[in-house]
Amino acid sequence: MAITTRAAALAVAGVLTADALLHVFWSTGSTWPAGDARTLSYAVLGIDAPFTPPVVLPLAAALSGGAAVVIGRARLGRAHRLGRLLQTGTLAVACGTALRGIAGLGWAVGLRTGLDAASGDTFQLLNRVLYTPLCLLLAAAALRVAAGREAAAPRTAAGKDTAARAR
Repeated sequence: MAITTRAAALAVAGVLTADALLHVFWSTGSTWPAGDARTLSYAVLGIDAPFTPPVVLPLAAALSGGAAVVIGRARLGRAHRLGRLLQTGTLAVACGTALRGIAGLGWAVGLRTGLDAASGDTFQLLNRVLYTPLCLLLAAAALRVAAGREAAAPRTAAGKDTAARAR
C-alpha cells in the first residue's frame, strides 16, 4: 500500500508538532518524563545540555516551522508562488531527519562520537527503539512529500458548477 503525499505530510507534521510541544513544555522547567534536567538531557541527547527557554524555545520554533512547511508543500504544491520555498524547506526537513537517523545508526552500532561517557543505557535504548527509526521514517515521509504530485487546484463553488457541466 503506497502512502499518499497528504498522509506523509500529516505524519511528519504531527511528529514535529508533538516534539515542538514537548520543547515548549520543557521550557517551563518541567523535566518530565525524567526526574531532573541532567537525566532528561542524557536520555534525550546523550550529553549534558541545558533545557532552558533560550535553548529549547528556538528548537520548538524550528520544529513548528518544519511542520508548517511540510504541510504547506503538500497542500499547495510546487506550482504555487511559494512552491520553491516550500519544496526547499521540505527537503531540509528530510535532510535534517535523515542526518539524525544516520547519526543514530552510528551510535546504535557503538560509535560514541558526540556522546558523553555518562549518557548511560537509557539514551542507547531510546536511540535504538525510538529516535533513530522515527527519524529515518520521517526522512522517508518528507521525501515522499517533496516528490509528491502537484496539489489539486482549490475547488470553488464556480469550479464545482463547471465540473458538473463537463460531465
